[in-house]
Amino acid sequence: MNLPNLLSLARILMVPVLVVVLMTKVTNHEVIGVLVFWAASITDALDGYFARRWKQVTTLGKLLDPLADKLLVSGALISLVELNLAPAWMTFIILAREFAVTGLRGIASEEGMTIPAGTIGKWKMGFQVAAISCLILGPRLDYWLYDWTHKDIFHLFIQLNRPYSFFWGMGVLLLWGAVILAIWSAMSYFHGFWKVVGPRIMAEDGRLTGHKDSE
Repeated sequence: MNLPNLLSLARILMVPVLVVVLMTKVTNHEVIGVLVFWAASITDALDGYFARRWKQVTTLGKLLDPLADKLLVSGALISLVELNLAPAWMTFIILAREFAVTGLRGIASEEGMTIPAGTIGKWKMGFQVAAISCLILGPRLDYWLYDWTHKDIFHLFIQLNRPYSFFWGMGVLLLWGAVILAIWSAMSYFHGFWKVVGPRIMAEDGRLTGHKDSE
C-alpha cells in the first residue's frame, strides 16, 4: 500500500470521527469538527498530488479516492441535517448526484472504459468543502463576533423562513452553489457517459446488454 492510498484510507477513517464529534456535541465540537474535516480535505488534495508526482496511480487508488470523498461529504452533510444546520433537500440532491455518478462510472468500467472527472466536478467539491466548513463553524463564529462587536451583520444575514447569521448564511449560499454545480456536473457526466457507452447500448453490444464484444 503506497502513500496516496494510505492517505485515502486515512480520509475514510476520519469520517466516523467527524460524525461522532459533531453528533455528540463534545466541548468545542464545532472547532474540533471543522479541523477534522479540513484535515480530511487536505488528504484529498495530497493523495492525488503524490499519486501523479510519484506515478503511483493504482486501481485500488482509483477506487478508494472517490469513495473517501463521497463518505466524507455524506457524513458531514447528514450530520449537519441532523443538527438542523443544513437543508435536507439540498443534501439529498448532492448525495443523489454522487450515487448516480458512481453508478454510471461502474457501468462504464464494466465496458472497459473510463470517464475522467471534469473541471465542474472539482469546482463542486470546492464549493462543498467551503459550504460544510461555514455550516459547521459558522454558528460559533457568529456567536463570538456578535458577542465581541455587537454588530447586527453577525446576528442577522438574510431572512427566509428563519434568520440566518452571517457565516452560517454564507454556508447556505455556498451550498446553493454546490447544488447547482452538482446538477450541472451530473448532466455533464451523463453526456460524457452516453457519448462513450451510448453507441454500444444502441447497438446492443458489450456486457451491459448481455452481448460480448465481437473479436
